[in-house]
Amino acid sequence: MNVLFIGTVEFSKHMLLTLIKTKMNIVSIITKEKSDFNSDFCDLAPIAIQNNIEYKYVKNINHENNISYIKEKQPDVIFCLGWSQLLCKEILDIPKFGVIGYHPALLPFNRGRHPIIWALVLGLEKTGSTFLKLNPKADEGEIISQKIVPISYYDTAFTMQNKLVEVAKNQLTQIVEYLIKGNLPLKKQDINKGNTWRKRCKEDGKIDWRMSSYSIYNLVRALTNPYPGAYTLVNGKEVNIWKVEEVEFKEKNIEPGKILKILSDGTVIVKTGENAVRILEPLMGNVLSEGEYL
Repeated sequence: MNVLFIGTVEFSKHMLLTLIKTKMNIVSIITKEKSDFNSDFCDLAPIAIQNNIEYKYVKNINHENNISYIKEKQPDVIFCLGWSQLLCKEILDIPKFGVIGYHPALLPFNRGRHPIIWALVLGLEKTGSTFLKLNPKADEGEIISQKIVPISYYDTAFTMQNKLVEVAKNQLTQIVEYLIKGNLPLKKQDINKGNTWRKRCKEDGKIDWRMSSYSIYNLVRALTNPYPGAYTLVNGKEVNIWKVEEVEFKEKNIEPGKILKILSDGTVIVKTGENAVRILEPLMGNVLSEGEYL
């Protein structure tokens, strides 16, 4: 069975390596040489070279030259796993078994942008690992495989990505078995029951110290590596905050954003709208003073 693979992020790398182990005939890998907006960008060309697989760098997947290239490869199925641009109908119609995509949420809920980030920001206790057959509308295709993935209080963007990769590897192996047998289990989504998340903007990452300690904790863990980080202003300059912990603080007459204490290890405790947080990364004890405000 001929497979064409499209991807350009860390998740793509893990899925591609999983496919290679299944011994499917990968006729080409389409990836990017660089990306200005994927914080977890990964060039798949080294994997292609190592495994003697043809590859192609593209910028616009829907350019007529790229459509012609994909047609020439005659794929029976396309895996598009980790690609930010929607594929045009002409590409979707090329392979016999269609184009298989992925969305890290429990579709039809939480369609749209930045699903890992929003799940953590909102303090959800679970998300999903969903493979689907792509159609022209984002995240609305028929579901092939879906698994629930729990979110713990201690999970971050990094740990959630690792959790999702491990679950998705097993799902992908099962999907390959379905393809070999010549059929995919397809379940139509009830779009009316779902919702769509919007694209995150930079301002969403700014810490408002009037937020509760729990909300700030969620924001920071959602935007930590590999994402660009939550941030606050220190002397008018943006400083990324990578890790905090909640601190119980019951006094009611202290304003949010006030530096309550600077500890000997360089960590800082800041009053929030409810309770307080201790900034663990970066160490800021040498640039802030007790009683100062963020």
